Amino acid sequence: MALALGDTAPDFEAETTQGKIKFHDWLGDSWAVLFSHPKDFTPICTTELGAMARMKPEFDKRGVKIIGLSVDPVENHAKWAEDIKDTQGFAPNYPMIGDTDLKVAKAYGMLPADTPGGSEGRTAATNATVRTVFIIGPDKKIKLHLAYPMTTGRNFDEILRVIDSMQLTAKHKVATPVNWKNGDDVVIISSVSDEDAKKTYPQGWKAPRPYLRIVPQPR
Repeated sequence: MALALGDTAPDFEAETTQGKIKFHDWLGDSWAVLFSHPKDFTPICTTELGAMARMKPEFDKRGVKIIGLSVDPVENHAKWAEDIKDTQGFAPNYPMIGDTDLKVAKAYGMLPADTPGGSEGRTAATNATVRTVFIIGPDKKIKLHLAYPMTTGRNFDEILRVIDSMQLTAKHKVATPVNWKNGDDVVIISSVSDEDAKKTYPQGWKAPRPYLRIVPQPR
């Protein structure tokens, strides 16, 4: 079955480039981005892994851990890291899971549960669906799930924007409108009555419609 938003992220044990982990223990009380790759030494993923390494301080500031996955062995990941450093300027500075038995890919619905065998002999084309992004909250629940085609590089600025929104809306009873960026106005959620909203926003709000109550971003 495909995972849905709000489902508990499957726990697993795996070898990574930073040693063996048990996923939920590694996650701890942090948010996490799990992003997967169909094969080592593939061009678009090379650019993505380098970009995530460069952007890691931004994720660190938000209390978000990064972890990558490829079905190839960990020793291949280490060799790929050299190419990533040479071509992108940054080597992965976060763990990369080696999923040679396809266990994690299957648990997260990236490959069908009945996919036979392991990673050996598989190609980027046969693993095309192993190209996803999961954002997982401190409660171990899946907060976002995106799947990308092979030919389209992921936009990690957008992932940061979504994390900013989710962390804000987890703390305050607001939602973020279209194309929202950190610092922009937000919307009071519908479950908050006008009476209760006045307690939080005594200065009032803009309301072009009764159901559209706009306020400055809470701090």
